[in-house]
Amino acid sequence: MSLNALNTATAGLQVTQAAIGLVAQNVANAGSAGYVKRVLTPVAQPGNSGVATGTISRTLDAVSLKQLRLETAGAAYTGLSATVQGRLDALYGVPGSASALDGVMNTFAQSLQGLTTDPTSAASRATAVAAARTVATTISGIAQGVQDLRTGLESQLASDVASASTLLSQIAALNTKIVGATGNSSGDTRVAELLDQRDLQINALSHYLDVQVSDQHDGSVTLLTASGATLVDHGAAASLTFDGRGTLGAEAQYSADPGRRGVGTVTATTPSGARIDLIETGAIRSGSIAAAVSLRDDTLVQAQRQLDDLAAGLSRAVSDRPAAGTPVSAGGLTGFDIDLTGLQAGNAVTLGVRNAAGIGRNLILMPTNGAAPTPIDPALTDDPTALVVPVDISGGPSTLAAKIGEALGTGFTVSATPGGAAGAVRILSDPASLALTGAGASVTVPTNAADTKTGSGAFALFVDAGAGHGVFTGSFEGGSHLTGFAQRLAVNPAVVSDNSALVDYSGSTQSGDTARPRFLTDALTSRSLTFSAGSGIGGVSAPRAATVIGFALSVIDARGAASAEARQLDEGQQIALASAQSRFGKESGVSVDEEMSRLIQLQTAYSANARVLTAARDMLDTLLRL
Repeated sequence: MSLNALNTATAGLQVTQAAIGLVAQNVANAGSAGYVKRVLTPVAQPGNSGVATGTISRTLDAVSLKQLRLETAGAAYTGLSATVQGRLDALYGVPGSASALDGVMNTFAQSLQGLTTDPTSAASRATAVAAARTVATTISGIAQGVQDLRTGLESQLASDVASASTLLSQIAALNTKIVGATGNSSGDTRVAELLDQRDLQINALSHYLDVQVSDQHDGSVTLLTASGATLVDHGAAASLTFDGRGTLGAEAQYSADPGRRGVGTVTATTPSGARIDLIETGAIRSGSIAAAVSLRDDTLVQAQRQLDDLAAGLSRAVSDRPAAGTPVSAGGLTGFDIDLTGLQAGNAVTLGVRNAAGIGRNLILMPTNGAAPTPIDPALTDDPTALVVPVDISGGPSTLAAKIGEALGTGFTVSATPGGAAGAVRILSDPASLALTGAGASVTVPTNAADTKTGSGAFALFVDAGAGHGVFTGSFEGGSHLTGFAQRLAVNPAVVSDNSALVDYSGSTQSGDTARPRFLTDALTSRSLTFSAGSGIGGVSAPRAATVIGFALSVIDARGAASAEARQLDEGQQIALASAQSRFGKESGVSVDEEMSRLIQLQTAYSANARVLTAARDMLDTLLRL
């Protein structure tokens, strides 16, 4: 009996001592990142011989760990988005301040209004030119800031992808170590340490991209992307690479076609050698990498488009004349007469059409000189849902009607407008099968920047500094004239050198004539222009009609709203992350109070076992003395 008691007490002391050591280890690592609380599970020994140490395991809550990783990826996404959106909003300046975009636009409008009061004042003309230059430099500066943000994200993507690839290799290596240590006689503590390290690496990986973690029977894990691409399988890991392009410009955009892609992409190379474009396949949906891609390829590209549209609107408002179709019918056909005299490459002619089923859409006739790409991307026009039809106008006004008819094909009848000016055309169709519901165009009046004496108010006040200070027409010859125009916006050097062009429109304009100053003021503040749906102002499915000033204010409002929304989303996500961290810490972290309470229990058990040993010893001593 005494021997059984001695064996039981001895075993109890050993188990209690091991448990006390584990409590000490837990307390010592209470603040260590990634450490999961350990518990000792004793097992009964056969033959009523007490208990044995058993196994050491981690008190891991798999559900809370999964949620923690999900919220970590989400917080990295919203955090970067909020930061970049805030920086983008700051580029436009503090609304209402003199140096902000709305401030310089209003100052320019006021300078033109002042010029209408006294067009003979050299000081007023100089003030108007200076205000115009400030508008141009402000818009180009903001646009350059947008591309600087894109370049910064390109650099961050290279760094994040490299870090993520390193983590994948480390996780695969830990898989191998865990499998090798599992089942060894002294492996429980070592396995727990390796599991902590692996979980910590996966948590770090979640900052960069969202991953799905699957536990395997041998102790390893498999990591998959949201789309199902394997990143880690047992001891093998995919490598991630990013082919960054350095400094980005407005024309540098993502494309699934490597030959057209102007930015870097994330490529995963599996151990078997297969290569997967993770951006093209949409495999990464959260984390800092997904946020950087979305900001670089969507948010900032749209911001650039808004600035390009603003610059184009500013230029064309003072250089173009509106051409609206006049309804006409002949021989049972209906349509429009429209004066396209002076039509230049890029001066899109928009026709509204409706088929017999009542479905309508826009058809855009895009004038070219034969060097435009085929097909022309409708996303670069006012209406991305329109059908874009190129029209070769290189033959001049005399061939315009024939070329339009050739481009439209059957279903339309096109001819020169009877009694109209050269370049005026009549477009008819059968309303029973394909009705014309509208026709309009914006025709650029000056053919070159030096042509300031156009005989009308319209002239090239703003020009394209990147094209030899040429007149902006929206041409597609050699590429889109619109893309990146905001960076190239400049005041016409001919106006800078001779500011009388703000007043003199014919070379013989009478002193004090306010016609051109009034035209410029109205063009900026009263004339309604069509801005592309691609800018995202007022919706993404229809063009926006607004004045130049009104569109500028809409851009500023949109940017401020986007920044505020990103900030609010991030604040909510950070709360969600903190909640997930708290839950995981409560379930799997070390509570010093709980460990101290456990220590007291273990000390009591240790004392009880020690008393049994003492009693057994005393009993044996007594027996030996008999």
